[in-house]
Order: sequence, then C-alpha cells, then structure tokens
Amino acid sequence: MRRTIALTLTALLATAGGAAAQVKDWPSERPPRPLEAHPVKFPPYQVRTLSNGLQVIAVPHHEEPAVSLRLIVRAGAAQDPRDRPGVASLAATLLDQGTTSRDAESIATTIDSIGGALGTGAGTDLTYINAVVMKDSLDLALDLVSDVAEHPAFAAEEIERQRQQIISGLKVSYDDPEYLADMVFDRLVYGFHPYGRPQSGTPSSIAAITREDLVAFHRRWFGANNAILAIVGDVEPDTAFAGAERAFGSWGRVEVAAGTPDDPPPPTRRLVIVDRPGAVQTEIRVGNIAIPRKDPDHMALDLAVKILGGEGANRLHRVLRTERGLTYGASADLNALAETGDIEAETNTRSQTTGETLRLMVDEFWKLVRDRAHPRELADAQAYLTGSFPLTIETPSDIALQILNAVFYGLDLNTLQTYRERVNAVGVEDVQRVAREYLHPDRLTIVLVGDASAFIDQLKAAGFDHYERIPVADLDLSAADLRRRTDVVGKATAHEAPSVRPSPHDQATVRDAMWVSPLRADDPQSDMKPLIAKAIAAKGGLERLRAVRTVRAEATTRVNAGNGSVDVPTITSIAYPDRYRVEAQTPSGRVVQVYAHARYWVQDARGVAEAPVSVRDEIHAAVQRDVIPLLLRAADGHIPVQPAVSDEPGLDAVRLQADAITPITLYIDRDSGLVMREQYPASTGSSDFAEERFSDYRVVDGLQVAFRAHVRRPGAPAVERIVRTIAFNVPLEQDLFSIGERVNR
Repeated sequence: MRRTIALTLTALLATAGGAAAQVKDWPSERPPRPLEAHPVKFPPYQVRTLSNGLQVIAVPHHEEPAVSLRLIVRAGAAQDPRDRPGVASLAATLLDQGTTSRDAESIATTIDSIGGALGTGAGTDLTYINAVVMKDSLDLALDLVSDVAEHPAFAAEEIERQRQQIISGLKVSYDDPEYLADMVFDRLVYGFHPYGRPQSGTPSSIAAITREDLVAFHRRWFGANNAILAIVGDVEPDTAFAGAERAFGSWGRVEVAAGTPDDPPPPTRRLVIVDRPGAVQTEIRVGNIAIPRKDPDHMALDLAVKILGGEGANRLHRVLRTERGLTYGASADLNALAETGDIEAETNTRSQTTGETLRLMVDEFWKLVRDRAHPRELADAQAYLTGSFPLTIETPSDIALQILNAVFYGLDLNTLQTYRERVNAVGVEDVQRVAREYLHPDRLTIVLVGDASAFIDQLKAAGFDHYERIPVADLDLSAADLRRRTDVVGKATAHEAPSVRPSPHDQATVRDAMWVSPLRADDPQSDMKPLIAKAIAAKGGLERLRAVRTVRAEATTRVNAGNGSVDVPTITSIAYPDRYRVEAQTPSGRVVQVYAHARYWVQDARGVAEAPVSVRDEIHAAVQRDVIPLLLRAADGHIPVQPAVSDEPGLDAVRLQADAITPITLYIDRDSGLVMREQYPASTGSSDFAEERFSDYRVVDGLQVAFRAHVRRPGAPAVERIVRTIAFNVPLEQDLFSIGERVNR
C-alpha cells in the first residue's frame, strides 16, 4: 500500500522549519559562573550474594511508590561467536518475546495490566532486562523478569520476525554515513578484538544465526553466578532480598571461564577514506585506543576529553563552529568498557572544508598534550560533571544503573558517595599527565566518509600524505585491509560481512562490485515468474490477494526534518481498484487527499481544490506502486517483468515497467519471499531514485503487512510510516472518495 500523505508535507515542513534564523547579536561575553552545587547524598544500599552466586543489590528509595528492577548478565556483543556477530543482540530482543510458559502477547499483557514497563537489550559487554512497576506488583515483576531471563522460548516465528527487523534496520543504517564512520572507526581502533566487531551484526551474519546459536549463547552465559540484580525503590532491603531469593533462588550456575580475546592493536597512524561519490559532506572520526572503565586514571582522562570536546568546555566546538563556522557541532568522548576503551572525536563538514577541519581537529589533540589546560576550562568541565550528577540519581532506575555500573566494572561502591569530591580533586597537572600518556596525536586513527574526489587533494596540503581510499561498495570489515576480495569475473569472494550497500549515486557505477544476485539482468533467459509467484505466496497467496476489496489503516507518518521530527496521524482508506483517501491531522490542521478515477483532490482549511496535472501524475504513479495490485498485474501478465541487478545480499531484484507506470524495481528476500524494498524515479523523468524499505512484517487476516516503512527521496527529509491498525475488506462509505465530486456538483 502506498501512503500518499507524503505530498501534503511540503507546507508542513515549511511551517516546521521556518522560524530559526532570526537571532542577531548573540552575546560574545562568557556566561556567568554556575551556582554552587546543592548537597547530594547517594541513598544507602545493601548487597548480598545468593547461594547460587547471584549478586543482589537493594536500595530503598521511598520518594515514589515504585520499584525498578535491573538484571544484567555479563555477556554481550563481545561474547558473540567470532563468525556470528549479532547473536547477543538477536537473543536479547527475543527474551521478552516468549518463554516456555508465556508467549509474547501474554508477557506484554501481564506487564501492561499492572501499569508497568519491561525492556530487554544487549550492549558491548552485557545483556540487560529492565522492569519498572508499582510497589504492590513487585513479586509479579520479579517472577516475570526471572522467567524472561531463565526460560526464553526462542520460538521460530519470533526469531524470523526479529531477524527481519534487525536486517531491515541494518540496511537502513548502511545508508547512514555516521553509522559507517563509527563502525569503521571501531574496527580500526580495536582491530580483531571483539570490540571491533559490529555490535548488531551484519545482514549476512544475522541471516545465518540459527535457533541453536541462540540457545547455545543463552546456555553458555545466562546463569545466576554471571548476573547482577538491582532492586531499587519503595521497598525495604529485607523484602527485596526475600523476593529475589524466591524468584531467582533456583536459577542454575554456569561455568564462566576467562576468555582470551585478541589484544587491540597499539595506537597506529592510519587514515581510511570510505568513498561515497555524490556525498556533499564528510563524516570525520579521529582518536585512539584508551583505557578500561576501572582504570584509576579514568576520572582524570574523562575530564581531559571533556576539555577537548565534551560538555562544559569543548575546544573542538569552539574552534570548528564558533571561530571557523566549519560545522554545526563537534565533540569528543571517552568510551571506557570492561577490557579497554577508546577516545573518539567526531564532526562533519562540507566536502570543500574536509582538509581544513581535519587539520584543526588533530591540532587540538596536539595542544592538549603539549600545553597545560587553563584552570577555567577544567573548572567548567568539573562544574558540568558535579552539577549533572544529581540528575543521574533522580529516579530508582537511575540509581540502579549507577550501582550496577559500579558493580559490573569492579568499582568500589563507596566511591558513589564521594563522586563530587573525586571530580573536584583532579588538577590541571593531572589532566596534562593523562593527556600525554593516553592521547597519541602522532598515531591517530582517522576515518573520513564522503566523496573522496571532492576533498582528497586537500589532504596533502593539510599534512596527511598517506591514506587508504576504499569505495563504499568494496568495504569489508572482516578483511585486514578492509577491502572485499573479488575473483577473476568480479564476484565477491572470501569475506562477506559487513559489506555496505552504496547510495543511489553509487549504484550506476558499482553494480556487480557489490553483492551479486544469481538473477542477472544480462541473462535473456532469466525467468522472473517464479520469483513473482514466490512474492505472492509470501504476501498471502493469490487467492487472498484477489479477495482484497477494501483497506482501512491508521498510521503515524514521522517526518525527520532538520530541526527534529514531526508525527502526523493518518487514516488511509482504499477501495480497489482506483480509489484512495488519506486523512492527516497536521500541525496546521486537517488535510484530506482523495484520488479517485484518475482525479486527485485536496481538502484543507481553505476548502477543496483539484490538483494540477503534474501533481496528479505523481499521485497516479504512487497509486501504481501499491504492492497488492502490482503483484497481481505482474502475475496476470499485464506488466512486463524483467530481471534486475540486486545490490544487496539475500535479495533478488525484478523490474516492472509498462506504458501506464513508471519503472519500479522490487527487491524480494530470497528466503522469505517478502518484498523488502521498492526503488523508483524520484519524479517523472528524473534520473534520481527514491526508495522505500519495508520491515516489521505481521500477519493480518492471512496477509503479510509491513508495519514500518522508511521513505527516502533525494533532497527531501526522511519519512517513516508506522502502522498502528489495519483491516481488510471492511465497509467503507462511498462519500469518503467523493469530496471533489460533491464540490463540482
């Protein structure tokens, strides 16, 4: 189904984005010093270890009648099998999607019925289960968290549903230069250490994960002696410990042997350019390996990095944004994990200023190492940390997180009581010492993601003579040189993950340098009918598709504009074959669009107007892309179906084109048969392509429906459609589609 609401959003975006650039004469003086910090006392806590090894932390906090539960297991993406990145991520998403005694709906109903919340997920070093409930539901919450942690079902249908969502999300991420820059930076800094692998996996690795992999991961790591439980809120410690013993006391232990992962490489100067032709700006990452969270120098180094590019000081932002106007923002962070960590500075800039921006960033690393920080800079960074600390212990969940972090990383819990004193004890000499020890401006890892042809000549003049230029289509993080291997006919070999899909600008030139589909466009004997039949069967079958007469759907159209996102509730009504109506509640009022019998009207506060021919043609093209009639017309032979080159692994591509429709390329999942993506000209006669990506497929009345779609058009904000409810073959009033006809009469 199509969502023609996108065409009504032009006025909305103009309204949402038009009030920004009116400020003049911004003060040049420094802001006043922050007020003295109010006294803050960390709440008391008690820690016990159950007989099975489970560490339990109880923190009474009686300001509201609620309790927060946080269970963490000491296993995350770093514990993924070497050839299966993404196991921890997929397993974590499945924990609350069914146990051996409750299905996903039962779990959701149970937590909703008590007004609580439940969530699961995985990080680099850990997997977590969180719950927040009112105090009188503590026992039920403990039972639910225990069941989710100990007895996940890993049901086949839930595995496939979550798998498709993760793969779809990854494919969208690979179009995001920020994601690419971060992923390549991690790979270079950490090498083949587990921290260098993509935390969410790759499309190929997620597709290869079996139920046995998930069960083995759970069996290997999920045990009482490898977990920590925090119970924080309106509950006395004795009650909390008794509840933990009752709910978790029978949880078994696991054998946790110390792993020996590859050591991260030492800091080494390396500049990698991920070439994305057509990009108008460059993502920049600069940094090096650092220290683990429990290192005694963590506090001093954190403040040093705050001075470089963090809250309270941020030299990078001042130089790059305020003084030079090269970027909208710049920052630096200390990412400290269990085994090691990294320092990463980041920004983006126009292609034409890439060399200058990079030079200035590296210079700031040198200045922090060479020169003492100004006491005012350090004081501002300290003021930020001490001033924001009370915000990190406002709620039971916040307190639980602080304590769990301390226990997980092996820190002294008593240090939470003296946090402010420890921050203020760091001096300028400490900052210079750790900067000289842990910052390596002569051996920085540098990643540039952008159009290399637009900035590569700037690098030598900026002092960067040696670099590696890798086309985005050839990027392969599993290779030592980050390059995909090809055989004599140009097909990818050896390394598979995580290859990166090129942007539409790249596709015309890279084509078969990417993942190659077995269906080749240059093979005149290729028969696409079986693939169309497979897509129809996956959608629900020919009989069910032919039986669809009407559709009614309620959805949210989310427009990701430059200054934030705007959510527009919509109601879509369809009466096949040729009547479509979208009613949208925009910030400026109700807008109704109707397409009926090849005519198009819009109704808003100004009345009803018929669209001009150009707009009507665009709407007509959108209607023609409705997947249900499109597949039926292809099956009946009314639309020629041609093979097309697929640029994604696991997807086969077909091109549909007839005199009455613009060319449409469907990308069909090779395993499931579901349509995962559409690509088509952005406008009539345009050489640029728009695309829609479909995910979160669910069965409704025997039909597979994508409950999420991401729409991307060149030069336009990204749009996401999120379906809330949908029904087929429901009665629709005839007047829904006759607003223009009524006016004309």
